[in-house]
This record gives sequence, C-alpha cells and structure tokens, in this order.
Amino acid sequence: MKHVAFGGRLVMLGFGSIGQGVLPLILRHIDIPHDRIVIVSGDDRGRDVAAESGISFTVTPLTRDNYRDVLTPLVGAGDFLLNLSVDVSSVALIAFCREQGALYLDTCIEPWAGGYTDLSLTPSQRSNYALRESALTLAGGEGPTAVLTHGANPGLVSHFVKQALVNLARDTGVYRDVPTDRAGWAALAEILGVKVIHIAERDTQTASFAKRPGEFVNTWSIDGFVGEGCQPAELGWGSHEKTLPADGHRHDFGGGAAIYLMRPGASTRVRTWTPMAGPLHGFLITHNESISIADYYSVVDNGSVRYRPTVHYAYHPCDDAVLSVHELAGRNWQQQPAQRLMMNEIRSGIDELGVLLMGHARGAYWYGSRLSIEQARTAAPHNNATSLQVTAAVLGGMVWAMENPRAGIVEADHLDHERVLQVAEPYLGDMVGAYSDWTPLLDRARLFPEDVDASCPWQFGNFRVT
Repeated sequence: MKHVAFGGRLVMLGFGSIGQGVLPLILRHIDIPHDRIVIVSGDDRGRDVAAESGISFTVTPLTRDNYRDVLTPLVGAGDFLLNLSVDVSSVALIAFCREQGALYLDTCIEPWAGGYTDLSLTPSQRSNYALRESALTLAGGEGPTAVLTHGANPGLVSHFVKQALVNLARDTGVYRDVPTDRAGWAALAEILGVKVIHIAERDTQTASFAKRPGEFVNTWSIDGFVGEGCQPAELGWGSHEKTLPADGHRHDFGGGAAIYLMRPGASTRVRTWTPMAGPLHGFLITHNESISIADYYSVVDNGSVRYRPTVHYAYHPCDDAVLSVHELAGRNWQQQPAQRLMMNEIRSGIDELGVLLMGHARGAYWYGSRLSIEQARTAAPHNNATSLQVTAAVLGGMVWAMENPRAGIVEADHLDHERVLQVAEPYLGDMVGAYSDWTPLLDRARLFPEDVDASCPWQFGNFRVT
C-alpha cells in the first residue's frame, strides 16, 4: 500500500544497515520514481542492495569542506534529504536543507567526525544535550519540515509513550480525551503520577557463530553504538528526585531538562524490566529521547518545574554485544580492530523494545514492540529485528513529513503518534502492553537494606547499579 506520493527528489545520505533496510520500505510505501532517488554513501557498503533496485549509488564521504558542493546539485526546494550517516554534522545539514527549502529527517543528531570523543570539549559540551540544543537553535516558525532523531529510539519510543499514557488512563479510570498538544500530554502524565520512564530494551538475537576476540559484534550500527557508549551517560532529571548523583552534573546552558554523569554510558548500568526478560541490568546509553521526552512532559509554573519524569535508556543488547562492550571497556574505550554487524548469520531471537512507565497507580507498565528475527525476515528484506524497528520508524517519520511539509524543525514528541504508528506497526511484530509489580527494590530491600532508599522506590539511586 502506498501511503503518500512524493514529487521531489530523495537523497539518502549513508547506506549502512538502516539505509539498506529502509530502502525496500520506501519503494513499497512511497510513490516516487526510482530515478528520483540517489544514494550518497561514505563507503561501498550496500552497493549491491542499491543495484538490485536500480537506485543510483555514489561513494562520496562528506566533510565540512565539501558537503555543500556535493549536495547543492542534488537537493533543492521540495526535495527530501534522508540523513542516515555517521560523522556528518546534523546541524549543518539541517541548516542547509532550510536554505534549500528541502525536507529532512535523521535518526540521531550527529557531530562532525571525532565530536563524540573530542577531549578538548567538556563532557557537557560533547553531550547529546548539547547536540540537541545546537539543533533547536535553528528552530522557530514555519519552514520546510525537519524531523529530528526519528529512528526506533530516539523516535518511535516517543509515540509508544503517548500510546502507553492513553492505555494507562483508560485502565486506571482517568477519563480524558486524547491530548492534542504538549500541555495536554504533560498534564496527563502528571495526573497519572508517572515518575520514571525507561526505554527498556532486551535484544536476544544470536548468531550461528560467536563473537571472536578483538571483534565488536552488534545488531545495529557499531560506529553509532560505540560513539554513544563513549559519551557521558545522560538522563532526563525528574522533579521527584531527591538527590543529584555524586558524579552527576547539571548543564549551565539550555532548557535544563537533563543531567549527565561523569562516566561513559557503556559503563553505567541500571535496573529495569521487560515482559519477556523480567528484571535485568541495562546500559544507560545516552540518547536524545531521554532529554526530549523529559522536556516535552515538563509542567512549569512561574518559571519553576512542578512536574517532570526521570527518563533514560536501559539497554541490554544482544549477548555478543555485551561481551563486545566489556572488551571495549578493557581496551580503555579504544575500538576493536574488527567489526561485525549481525544479519544473515542470526539464527534466533527477539528484540523487545518498549517504554516502561513507573510510579503510577498500577506500579509499572511496559508498552512496545516484540519483534522476532523470523517476523522481521518475513516482513522485509535486508533487515534483522533491531533494524526493522528503526526502519519502520524512519518510514513513519518520512510519511508524516511529506504529509506535513511546512512544520519547521520538530522532534518525534511533536508528531501525530497515531499516524506514525499506523504506518510503522505492520513492521513491529507483536505490540504488547504489560503491567508489573516490579520495582528496583525487589528483593534488594531484604538482602541489601543499606543499598536502597525504601522511602521512594522510584529514585534514580535505586535503579543505578553501583
């Protein structure tokens, strides 16, 4: 089924696992001639995938010096730049598209190469918080639509949060119409008493052969995961929190919705829960949604924050990726010489990706996608379970942008969640909502009473693994 007809040109920047996985969805659901699609990649990966669909493919790495010269002949008014690259400044590309009158979408806000680990910058300056603030400085008023950070997470999970709030309001008898604006959504979250939101993910995909020493293995972008994992851990900071962590710091600029820790996200673990896995330890990897969701659901009175949830990622990647992270840490965060993105060798497993809302009348509620490798392979070529959750969200964001071409710069939280989910859900496997009486104090208050704050289970200190 075609969701939308698009009359402009489409430039896909970057063609790694997500680019290769989303191309079949674009061709299936967006009415655009093949000869109006161009792929510009920094390397040769995926050339065969482009060729099988008759899509133009060129290898031209973009830099600060050449990106305008490369893109100007390709991107004009009414065209679409789909940015799936790494090491290319998202802010530079967004500004370029606004000048050209072109639509834009990315899956994360990237700096120029080396920006994640540039030790001439303070941890605050190289945080996702800072990258988001730099992108939002371009926002304001009408203009060509630029959708920021719209993959699975960040992106899709923001729509999961809205649907989870609607479900929770229904199940607890808090009758309210579905909100239509930011103030309405924030008011609903406050009324429901949601104190903490985890993006709680457990990936159980396994390959037919194991990780080798000196090899980083993952089910999605290895460069992206390592880059994020080496940034400081970041989280949206809730109004119910009593004490800033000993290694926690506030930023001295911007909206103030988040804090950062003086340690990499890939070495920071938190307790969380998903329906299939039950209690687990996840990595607190920095992600834009931790900041944007906390910001979106803030209620401010007379300049003071009355309500805000604590929000962060709690990620247990596939087991080979966990081993890869341990090895990476042992190498003092110097990336392994070999990389392997698991795809055809995956023999089984599920990516369970959702949002865990806690602190309300029902305790904890997880809502999200449970997608197996078998379901993913049946649904679309060139995808595993993890990549398809991303590519489905990219498709949903693109359709929304094409239907709303003058929305200016927006984050996922501002989009119509029902429309995006309508487009994405056929590729998300089983959509699941599950309640639980789990808290981060489960069993620990009895076994390690000195290690918990029993007065409020929803304090970040109770979630953090120390």
